[in-house]
Amino acid sequence: MSDPFVLAGREYRSRLIVGTGKYASFAETRRAVEAAGAEIVTVAVRRVNITDPGKENLLDHLPLDRFTILPNTAGCYTAEDAIRTCRLAREAGVGTLVKLEVIGDEKTLFPDIAATIEAARVLVREGFQVLPYITDDPVACKRLEEIGCAAVMPLAAPIGSGLGIRNPFNLRIIVDQSRVPVIVDAGVGTASHASEALELGCDGVLMNTAIAGAKDPILMADAMRLAVEAGRKAFLAGRIPARLHAAASSPLDGLIR
Repeated sequence: MSDPFVLAGREYRSRLIVGTGKYASFAETRRAVEAAGAEIVTVAVRRVNITDPGKENLLDHLPLDRFTILPNTAGCYTAEDAIRTCRLAREAGVGTLVKLEVIGDEKTLFPDIAATIEAARVLVREGFQVLPYITDDPVACKRLEEIGCAAVMPLAAPIGSGLGIRNPFNLRIIVDQSRVPVIVDAGVGTASHASEALELGCDGVLMNTAIAGAKDPILMADAMRLAVEAGRKAFLAGRIPARLHAAASSPLDGLIR
């Protein structure tokens, strides 16, 4: 814990947040979460049962005393629907840390920025710790930070695309200006993408499809764990500057002529 990930006032060892969709079973979900070393797990309130104790419940496999459950508003297309979904999760006893998604376009699944900001204002006033899914727009991220969001979650690429980070320069600006954690959300496809996000200075990365959609989800979860750890260490170590020309690795002093 010499380099903890601090989110909404709580310390975590892992900087990898994983989703719970697209797995073959709740049991496979649990195995993947454990292989990833994740301590925060996001759950789509509208799609996975966490509210009805009479039916098979994801929380039976991911108990609240071991994992932080991050309810999300996936599938919401209006601010009102997203706010209602967060309130439902709170009433179910999951807590007030929420991932806010307000989708603006069915094809790209890009967020509706105006609706996201509107919903965030209401939820922050109601005492929620809001983690908004947003485009890699430095201005939008700053607005959400000023509202009082606990973090900002810019996308790397469209949800489920696996394209990796398309605009590292915007992410660097967001990291440089932010006083809250920056968590890359959406678009990660493989371990090198996760490592790149941490190398850029992002505080964490959230993914679902990259693990759940892999041929071997458990092995990919382990790969993502290692990639996030490596990326963070590389960032802390301070990489050498990129050069156009070569720079000799051996000193020239004392060269025999």
